[in-house]
Amino acid sequence: MLCHLHISNFAIVRALEIDWANGMSTITGETGAGKSIAIDALSLCLGERADAGVVRPGADKADIVASFDIGKLHAAQQWLTEQDLAMGNECIVRRVVSSEGRSRGYINGVQVPAQQLKALGQHLLSIHGQHAHQQLLKQDYQRQLLDAFATNSPSRDATRSAWRNWQQLQREYVELEQSQQQRDAQRQLLEYQVAELDNFAALEDEFAALESEHSRLSHGNTLLSQSQQCLQLMYDDEQQNIYQALSAATAQLEQLSSLDPALNSITQMLNEALVQTEEASRELRRYADKVELDPERLAQVEERLSLWLNLSRKHQVANEALPALHQQLSAQLATLTGNDKRLLQLADDITKAQQQYVTAATQLSNERATAAGLLSEKITSSMHELSMANARFTIQLQQQSIEQASANGLDNIEFQVSTNPGQPLQALHKVASGGELSRISLAIQVILADKITTPTLIFDEVDVGISGPVAAGVGRLLRQLGESTQIICVTHLPQVASLGHQQLFVEKYTDGQATETRMRQLTDEERISEIARLLAGENISASALANARELLCTPGV
Repeated sequence: MLCHLHISNFAIVRALEIDWANGMSTITGETGAGKSIAIDALSLCLGERADAGVVRPGADKADIVASFDIGKLHAAQQWLTEQDLAMGNECIVRRVVSSEGRSRGYINGVQVPAQQLKALGQHLLSIHGQHAHQQLLKQDYQRQLLDAFATNSPSRDATRSAWRNWQQLQREYVELEQSQQQRDAQRQLLEYQVAELDNFAALEDEFAALESEHSRLSHGNTLLSQSQQCLQLMYDDEQQNIYQALSAATAQLEQLSSLDPALNSITQMLNEALVQTEEASRELRRYADKVELDPERLAQVEERLSLWLNLSRKHQVANEALPALHQQLSAQLATLTGNDKRLLQLADDITKAQQQYVTAATQLSNERATAAGLLSEKITSSMHELSMANARFTIQLQQQSIEQASANGLDNIEFQVSTNPGQPLQALHKVASGGELSRISLAIQVILADKITTPTLIFDEVDVGISGPVAAGVGRLLRQLGESTQIICVTHLPQVASLGHQQLFVEKYTDGQATETRMRQLTDEERISEIARLLAGENISASALANARELLCTPGV
């Protein structure tokens, strides 16, 4: 709840300190005194647009500080915690506006943008101006009021969740369907390419093996003839070969080694060379025996290499990358084929999601229908108390077709009223006057009081245009609302002002040089005089004072 308000150099307020109490506080004052000044300051403090015009003439800045007790306000506590702005059970909001029009906002001493002030304000108080009842004409607002009375959050959440799922599936289906023609053309190309590569069946590392085999087969004659020549030179030539020469040199050095042991190591190396030469000759003979002159195999290798090179050029990839390309294109084709299957699956999923939505929306409709009947009776009863004795109020629910479905369900909700005998029920905007709308709005606020999450409700002259018994009824409803919610009501009606738990008075003061607005809480005697003034004007009579005392002594006050 709102506990304290400090206002400095705001409009025609020089300095103002106001302590607020529980229950219903009424604010009265002379016309033009600025009865709504505190509400305007609160609005600015909680994020409304600021400009230099709000600064008192001659001052360098306007400063407004509002203190709230949030001990029972779980939503406000959670919001502050999420923003890392929590400070126990107290919340202090401040707004400073310079004479140049610049503004700064603070929550618990931390500077924040105006958007955060406004976001927090939604958890702290709600201001209802003279024209707030116009919201009643909007069907979205009517639906919100009915849902608040029905306390159907689980069903609304289930309906909204089912709607989002259904819509997401439909969007995915449309996107896939819209790209169907493009996918068909792409799939045809991929089917041809993959079939061609499947038929060719390129293997990993095969290209390097083919190149090696082609080189060997294409040079078979050279390899055979020259390897045989080398074998003759090394071993097979009967007249002269390397092996015989090495053998002769080794035998001669062995004889010389007996004369000089220094030749032993050389002799050893020549013996090893003889062994190596003999081994190399045997290996070369085996190689020459295996050399194939296979023109048919050469032709096969050349044909496959040629196809490989052509496919690589066709797909513009390196020769070695052809197997990887084959895998890539196969995967793309599988994805496209999967998309077609996804379309079929989506169609089935959409049907199921729609049915889930209809089930959830129907449950929500049933809960709304039950609540609508009870709420209609309560509002009708409250209208009778507000001097609308012949009025009837009903909430009409009409379930729409699936084509008109929304996240809020299938219901078309319309508040209807009949204010005179024999008059048919019609939509509010066709029948109710501004005063009647104001009374209906107030009746709804009282009925929903135990479901209102905002702890402070401010009514800024919502009783304009009513008087007499109607005013008394409005006062009683506001008083009733004040039993569960902090109410601050700016009023000009004595019947309403007298029913406040406490009353504040606004007056304008001037010393001839400057003008300022002041606000103070009235004592019991001062309340009698102020109520009498509201009843009779400036010329207060004894009967007006007696009437004022009678109003203030109304049972329950």
